[in-house]
Amino acid sequence: DAAAPAPGWGAPVWDRALATGRAAGFDPAGKWSFEATGEGGAIPARYYPPSAPGIRHPPRLMVWFAPDGRRIVRVTPWGGYLMSWLYELHMQLLAGEVGGQVVGWSGVAMLVLLATGMVAWWPRGSWGKALAYKRSAVPIRRLHDLHKLTGVGAGLLLAIVTATGVILALPVVKEALFGPAPAPPARGQGGSGPPVPLVRALAVARAAVPDARLVFVDAPGNANQPYRVRVQVPGDPHRRFPGSYVFVDQRSARVVAVQDMRSGGISSAINAWVRPLHDGSVGGMPVRILAVLVGIAPAMLFVTGLLRWRIRTRPARPARRLRRRSRRPAPG
Repeated sequence: DAAAPAPGWGAPVWDRALATGRAAGFDPAGKWSFEATGEGGAIPARYYPPSAPGIRHPPRLMVWFAPDGRRIVRVTPWGGYLMSWLYELHMQLLAGEVGGQVVGWSGVAMLVLLATGMVAWWPRGSWGKALAYKRSAVPIRRLHDLHKLTGVGAGLLLAIVTATGVILALPVVKEALFGPAPAPPARGQGGSGPPVPLVRALAVARAAVPDARLVFVDAPGNANQPYRVRVQVPGDPHRRFPGSYVFVDQRSARVVAVQDMRSGGISSAINAWVRPLHDGSVGGMPVRILAVLVGIAPAMLFVTGLLRWRIRTRPARPARRLRRRSRRPAPG
């Protein structure tokens, strides 16, 4: 029912969906992550099966629940539908961690090329001449003008998109710039008894950050691990993947940790802008379209640069052949 209201902090649908998922034959030791989209309709969730520690992106299933949480309407492996496949191609070249390293360090190389290209272009005289496009010039000059204007026009935005992509793809670079990420509590407060309902844990989390918006609620299969509630606080620019969390013990329903990006200092604030700057979500659909256009610029730079290089390195015709042609009598 697409007209069903979007579930919020106190909705019983989270517990219904969790019970439905756990009764559907999934490994009970896995983790469920339910997304609060703020929209009606099916409830999207991610199921993470148990995996070895240290795996950055464990295999997961995308699961959609009916709006009331009482049944599963669709199950698809991550990467098994178009958008997730494109995401994996973009982020890791469909090659896992190795692909992510290739993407990240390729971004570093692109930043070097952008910087050196800008230095080589920087005008020593007239800016009008440096920004001119000569339509009547020979092909190699037109390619030169098209190459430089593409680089100048997209250079700044392309550098921002590339640099933020490097930070997302290379955790070592991110840690060097912003410091290590806060470590979430690996275990709750102990105790015995069954886990408290999600709705109760959400009430506790909301009391800890009353001005926050609910985004994700994660329920580990191991009751010794806390519930994780991901929230967007005022000032966090990313609506879907914000950087604040509340951890609630599954048995005692007590808050065991709060990670509020507002208390993380300047590095935390800058880090919060990395993803929205990369995907263009910071400015809505117009900026997303601009980000797509900027993403085409590297291909344009590569093609124009390659064509210009081929023309410059093309071997000249032998002088003897040119002399023979010049000695041929004119027709008629």
